[in-house]
Amino acid sequence: MMKRALITGIRGQDGAYLAQLLLEKGYDVYGADRRSSEAGFWRLRELGLEKQVKIIYMDLLEHTNVVDIIKKIQPDEVYNLAAQSFVKTSFEQPIFTAEVDAIGVLRILEALRYYRQEARFYQASTSEMFGKVQSMPQDEQTNFHPRSPYSIAKLFGHWVTINYRESYGMFCCSGILFNHESPLRGFEFVTRKITRSVAGIRHGREDRLVLGNLDAKRDWGYAPEYVYAMWLMLQHERPDDYVIATGETHSVREFTERAFDAAGIRIQWEGEGPESKGRDRKTGRVLVEVSPDFYRPAEVDILRGNPEKAIKVLGWEPKTRFDTLVQLMVEHDIRSLKP
Repeated sequence: MMKRALITGIRGQDGAYLAQLLLEKGYDVYGADRRSSEAGFWRLRELGLEKQVKIIYMDLLEHTNVVDIIKKIQPDEVYNLAAQSFVKTSFEQPIFTAEVDAIGVLRILEALRYYRQEARFYQASTSEMFGKVQSMPQDEQTNFHPRSPYSIAKLFGHWVTINYRESYGMFCCSGILFNHESPLRGFEFVTRKITRSVAGIRHGREDRLVLGNLDAKRDWGYAPEYVYAMWLMLQHERPDDYVIATGETHSVREFTERAFDAAGIRIQWEGEGPESKGRDRKTGRVLVEVSPDFYRPAEVDILRGNPEKAIKVLGWEPKTRFDTLVQLMVEHDIRSLKP
């Protein structure tokens, strides 16, 4: 019998790639979405999935709506990818962020507990929960120290998922995913902002790229590989939590350099902090500037995950390395902006 999967956050990068994976594996896929314009489904269209995913309207702020959807679909697997996922926005809208990213998780779990307790549940946790890191690298046993309303809300979602697993015997997993990127990444995220601007500069459509903290370091992986890890968690015989990462860390400055390299432009840096600038080595033209407007109120300086548990238990491993990831994103954006 065909399995039924419910994916919240279907309009996002991970939602689209996960839908593609599950459809390939023969699932009946339902994509949950807050009511929005059709333009929001551009990722599904780009993957050719728009007519294969059954879109349903579900708002994590409305408990009766969540309950009705669970009762109606009776899913075998639920992947909760929905979130207010921008750190900067979480400082501006902390209460809304908490309602969606924290209480929204609880609403789904309560609906499942009463109406589909046998379903397997995946919660999208985040490396941002480690925040002011307590040890390097971070694994499943590392203490959390969140540094934004976003990561604090996500930490509630993470712990309540564990609590429902331990309290009610439900099959609930959390994936502590480190940063993962792709050509489907939103333009609001720094990686896609960089690759899109570099492509724009290459085609003469933009003058320069403006960034925040160039020295923030992250563990960046490839999104399609990370959604495969989500699926593996729900196929395992026992529910658990897993760090999904590459084990490597690179700075925003390095990401920017590699992006320009992929576009055939070499960058030379000068200055420190907000005074930093990146110049074209050939022409001397300033292509990168820094603005304090893009700094966080509380910065997360470095994140580097240890995926050893996922590798040993799930048989998962990261395959796309940093340079390849940056190159494929830049090449995609150069093609998409070509006149």
